[in-house]
Amino acid sequence: MKKLALIFGIGLIFYACAKVPLTGRSQLALVSNEEIQPLVDDQYDQVLKENKVVTATADGQKVLKVGKRMASAVESYLRESGYSEIADDFSWEFNLLESEQVNAWCMPGGKVAFYTGIMPVTQTETGIAVVMGHEIAHAVAAHSRERMSNGLVANFGVGLLSSAIGQNPSLTQAIFLQSVGIGSELGMLSFSRKHETEADQLGLTFMAIAGYDPREAPIFWERMQAQSNGQAPPEFLSTHPDPKNRIKKLNDWMPDALKYYKGQ
Repeated sequence: MKKLALIFGIGLIFYACAKVPLTGRSQLALVSNEEIQPLVDDQYDQVLKENKVVTATADGQKVLKVGKRMASAVESYLRESGYSEIADDFSWEFNLLESEQVNAWCMPGGKVAFYTGIMPVTQTETGIAVVMGHEIAHAVAAHSRERMSNGLVANFGVGLLSSAIGQNPSLTQAIFLQSVGIGSELGMLSFSRKHETEADQLGLTFMAIAGYDPREAPIFWERMQAQSNGQAPPEFLSTHPDPKNRIKKLNDWMPDALKYYKGQ
């Protein structure tokens, strides 16, 4: 029986695989967007209630402007590239929240939040686009769904989200929060770094598609690195690749990204 269960589990994992747009990497997709999105919507609404939303400010309007411009460009690109089903999953929201955290994130479905603490590092709309592209890339690549699928397999074995909630709702909630970038790491630090590198690559392309100069991305990350000033890194860098390696990879990817950039 155990052998049959193992064979079934391996077969299900093989069946429940998806491909990341642009990179073509295979990823585990046991959790559907339909399952995860209601949890995301509730969590995003809770974050907005628990924090002061300052989207009506000048900085907030810049975040909204860049977000809408990039979302429109990325959706058009996805549809033109045969990924209409991914584009259809987005219902974009962009909000700036008052907090000293040097951070930003994007949940599945395009639920984006920037914190005011990161705005001095972005400096310009193009700087915002660097961060926005990176965060949107997490959503386009379905990193949260992949991380939650892996978390369920690691903690419950192969199974449905509903059955995991029935077995241990608190652990399932913790896995969900970590999957969307909120909460403890649950031992997934190295897995997160793989996603961060992929988001860097996709984000560079996405900002170029939207007409923002991708050559500003390495410059932004130099400013972000300087932000730490020898202290603990900002939260936005805590699970990310080494800054020097990140900047090198961004420059390596630059020729491909510039092919999409129309503002040269």
